[in-house]
Amino acid sequence: MNIRKRSADKDDSTVKPMAAATDFAADGHGSNTLARVVSLHIEGKYRDALREVDAALARGEDSAEIQSARGHLLFELEQYDEAVRAYGRVLAAEPERPSTYYNLAVCLEKLGRWKEAAERFEQALTHDPERLDSRLGLAISRLHLDQVDAALDSFNQYLEAHPDHSTASFGKGVALQLLRRYDEAADLYRRLLEGAPQSEEVLTNLVTIGIARKDDVMIREYAERLLVASPYSQAALEGLATCAFSAGDFEAAARLCAKLVELSPDHFERWFNLGVACQKVSRFEQAAQAYSEAVRVRPEAGQAWVNMGVSKQELGDLAGARKAYERALEFSPNLPEVLHNLAGVFERLGQPDDAEQLYARLTASDPNWEDAWFRLGYLRFQRGDYAGAIADFEECRRRRADWSEALLNLALSHWRLGDRSSAKRSFEIMLLQDPDSLDALRGLAALAVERRDYQEALDLQARLIDLGDRNPELFYNTGLLLQRSGQVADAIRLYREALAERPAFAEALLNLGHALKAQGQSDEARQYWRQALEAKPELAHGYFES
Repeated sequence: MNIRKRSADKDDSTVKPMAAATDFAADGHGSNTLARVVSLHIEGKYRDALREVDAALARGEDSAEIQSARGHLLFELEQYDEAVRAYGRVLAAEPERPSTYYNLAVCLEKLGRWKEAAERFEQALTHDPERLDSRLGLAISRLHLDQVDAALDSFNQYLEAHPDHSTASFGKGVALQLLRRYDEAADLYRRLLEGAPQSEEVLTNLVTIGIARKDDVMIREYAERLLVASPYSQAALEGLATCAFSAGDFEAAARLCAKLVELSPDHFERWFNLGVACQKVSRFEQAAQAYSEAVRVRPEAGQAWVNMGVSKQELGDLAGARKAYERALEFSPNLPEVLHNLAGVFERLGQPDDAEQLYARLTASDPNWEDAWFRLGYLRFQRGDYAGAIADFEECRRRRADWSEALLNLALSHWRLGDRSSAKRSFEIMLLQDPDSLDALRGLAALAVERRDYQEALDLQARLIDLGDRNPELFYNTGLLLQRSGQVADAIRLYREALAERPAFAEALLNLGHALKAQGQSDEARQYWRQALEAKPELAHGYFES
């Protein structure tokens, strides 16, 4: 929010009205012309008076007096450029006319030509140090030139003579505010409010100070007063929106930002803030639309493209998210969150190679992005690059030694590469970190079966069952081991456990039949064989060769 500075075209102008032409000639043509001009001016006929002056100039009646009168009339007709030229001609003819420097400075001030205005006000003070209006004009010009310390000195000098002058007091308040002397500025503004309780400029600057100090109580007090004075005040709405964001009331923030963008549809920050507020309350469609408007106003705003991508990704608009993220990367090619999110989009779009390239790019530009190492390892594992996956999961473990998922995938990668001892070691580390790790126990049990160490496999699977693992494959595999070791009754019990979890588990039905037949229960065995064939007819292949 900008600090409100009073401009020279306000009713309470920074300087008093223009000084009139003085020292009329006593006789001659110039005297008659000036008399007619003054008469017309008194009657309010400024244009007629100007025509009279121009006619006199056309007749060759050129003088500093005539040019000064012309400058005054042009000023009152708001033809400031022409007035500047007229006063320039006055000074060319009579460089020592003090009032002309002042009048020229005022015209330049009206045109916003602050550097030239300041120079002319300084010249006016040189020729007439007692003219305090020149000091006030100089103070305001310096303020607009961001010469804040010098402006403050000038305001203080003026206020020594006119301590209650509202324009000078306001200017001093602005200077103090720009110097971040907020307490002094606020005290001065509050004194001004005593005489003008609905001053929009003063209330606006008090809201701005509240925002700078993160003082929500102050913001709310003066924003609400400002809304009473000006129901459509953007400064007030912006202040209240700031309070809403600070309080985490994003619904209120969204409402206020929506009003602000109605009032200023080409204001980037307000569209962006509306997007943030909507995003915070999961109104992703409105958020995406707000960010679209933000980048319309400022196409190079990378963060707006990022946030738009996030909103579209939340909406499931993967193509839109991809486009937004890629646009963001045009401005900042190595933004970690964008590379990560875009890689996730590619994964969901079924483009794992593109995703892998982005994760590799992310880990190269920001090695501390842990999840990127994990996803990179996962994708390499998926395409069979187990050595690459091992390197990535080892990197994960270097960054977080207790990362169980990375350790599990590291074990699986070693296993797929044929390195059972390294796989076993990784599973054992998992078990040391968490003695009840089901994944580690399952992995170790499967490795034990591969080594034909059935007793160890049975012990591990028994631990799994004791820990409450109700996986049907676990019951089935344990049943197989028991059956092979001659513990048929226990095998039957575990086959039944497997079927309780998955009634159509064909292999469990088949082997339960074999176990029952071994126990002499042929009729019941046939019943389970029939169910096995119904669930999986291909089990019939090889029946007559067995």
